[in-house]
Amino acid sequence: MSRFVERLGEGPVIVADGGTGSLLSGRVPRLRVPEEANVVAPEAVIATHVAFIRAGAELIETNTFGANRHKLAAHLLDDRVAELVERGVKLAREAREVSGEDVFIAGSIGPYGDLDGGHSTDEAYGAFREQARLLEGRGVDLFMVETFFDLAELEAAVAAVRDVSSLPIVAQLTFDEDAETLAGVPAREAVTRLEGGGIAAIGANCGLGPQAALAALSDMAEHSNGLALTAQPNVGLPSRSGGRLIYPHATPDYFGEFAAQARNLGARVIGGCCGTTPGQIAAIRAAVEEGREPRPSLLTVEREVAEVEAALAGPAGTTLLQRKLEAGEWIVSVELDPPKGTNMQAMLSVAARLKASGAVDEVDINDNPMARARLSALVAAAAIERKVGLETIPHVTPRDASIMGLQSQLLGAHAEGVRNVLAVTGDPPHVGDYPGSSGVYDFDSIGLTALLGRLNEGEDYSGKAIDAPTSFYVGVAVNPSADDLKTELERFRQKLDAGARFAMTQALFDIEYLDRFLEVFGGESPIPILVGIWPVRSFQLAFRLHNEVPGITIPDPVLQRLEDAGSDAARVGLELGRDLLEASRSRAGGIYVIPPFKEPAAALDLLL
Repeated sequence: MSRFVERLGEGPVIVADGGTGSLLSGRVPRLRVPEEANVVAPEAVIATHVAFIRAGAELIETNTFGANRHKLAAHLLDDRVAELVERGVKLAREAREVSGEDVFIAGSIGPYGDLDGGHSTDEAYGAFREQARLLEGRGVDLFMVETFFDLAELEAAVAAVRDVSSLPIVAQLTFDEDAETLAGVPAREAVTRLEGGGIAAIGANCGLGPQAALAALSDMAEHSNGLALTAQPNVGLPSRSGGRLIYPHATPDYFGEFAAQARNLGARVIGGCCGTTPGQIAAIRAAVEEGREPRPSLLTVEREVAEVEAALAGPAGTTLLQRKLEAGEWIVSVELDPPKGTNMQAMLSVAARLKASGAVDEVDINDNPMARARLSALVAAAAIERKVGLETIPHVTPRDASIMGLQSQLLGAHAEGVRNVLAVTGDPPHVGDYPGSSGVYDFDSIGLTALLGRLNEGEDYSGKAIDAPTSFYVGVAVNPSADDLKTELERFRQKLDAGARFAMTQALFDIEYLDRFLEVFGGESPIPILVGIWPVRSFQLAFRLHNEVPGITIPDPVLQRLEDAGSDAARVGLELGRDLLEASRSRAGGIYVIPPFKEPAAALDLLL
């Protein structure tokens, strides 16, 4: 049995070090990664280790947290993996010798580096295995596999380490204040899954700060079955100032209180992570040595169990769009563009006129169409529904916001009463007014559809519970006139699998495109479809749309009729639109009308 494992089982709590990487990033200018300090500023690394040892740390971690080949490749340092890792261990050992204290040296291994999970398990496993082999080869006493957000990736890292070494492994995950990982895995589940994996200890590190670490420890303590626990939280959430990360001013006494709480919950290793300095570690050491009892009024772990009653959320209900489509009743919508500025009066006036006509059930609202900035479609939808009383179908694209931002916007819209949503991928920014920019695109319309489905199930994209399920009626776009019909059909099937409830076609100019598309489904769509109708007013516009706008196909006979009509093209375009409307009645659940530019009320010419 190793000396470290013996110490875990008996004797006083082991005090670990703090945020070595964050301190080096602040002290050594122009580092690409903290691990680069191992070769460009070795004296700073040794001094940082020694400072933590003199503050009372009995365990220091090598400055190798991000020194795997994949992470280093992003900074053109992948050819120096062995040098950076081996030097990291060498400098920690030198610090131990300089201090004269017999401290444990833990080989630090962090996540692979792809938060989106876009790598294979084999790739991550190989990188962890290489890093572990180098660490053991230079003489670490144990491994600290830490700051993992994904439990499966942590399991792969533990397996990789165990493949090359029999040294003790401490496994640490990052939890939020609800004691869940980013992927929604509870701390108690993490303990259960890892306890038989050959680890010496499990715990919480990094994250939101001491309170989140204590919440995780509280859960772990109830399910650890004797497995040693650890806690090494951040000082708190950092902010950015002038390109630097600034951490909260957590006092040493605050960390002393944290240490007392953590010890009472069964932690056998207590230290810090990002932002923690020798001052906080000295406070932890003092609290451990004096056997400090926690004060009930400070850092008390309080876990709120929210039981959301149906009466609180109110009845989910259904939208007019959903009720009519599910009942087989005809739906008519008119497409609107939000204003380019903040004045919504013209849009609201048009919406009121459409509602007063009695011919329009909905308005669908573009989301920054053609990649040109306009007022938010969700905000416009909320305003129309609240002030006009006309139901809306706002388009939502993942182009302009992250997963977190999209969730925030959708929840806000839901709180304002918006229920229908059309998930669209969106035109890339470079085709519009922002040629030098790129979209966010954390996912496409299929992923957005899945996100809306998860919100309807009462959880966010990562699987964490929200206060109550949403009741979005989710639509998707489909293009029956696509050149690559095979790909379009496959994407439509994926949208159906993701939870689409209705669809809206790209503007069609020949019903045969829809017939050809529906043949694959036996002549009938598996979900209600609204056919897009655009009564173009001139041959010139139709010719440009056909040749320049992606996704729009106008057959030659239609182009010819418009060209032959000359100055009478507007009337012919209206006739073609009415013909398409009538043909759609036996094939679709409704239509949406794309009105002439700057004349949205002209959609009524087609309908009345």
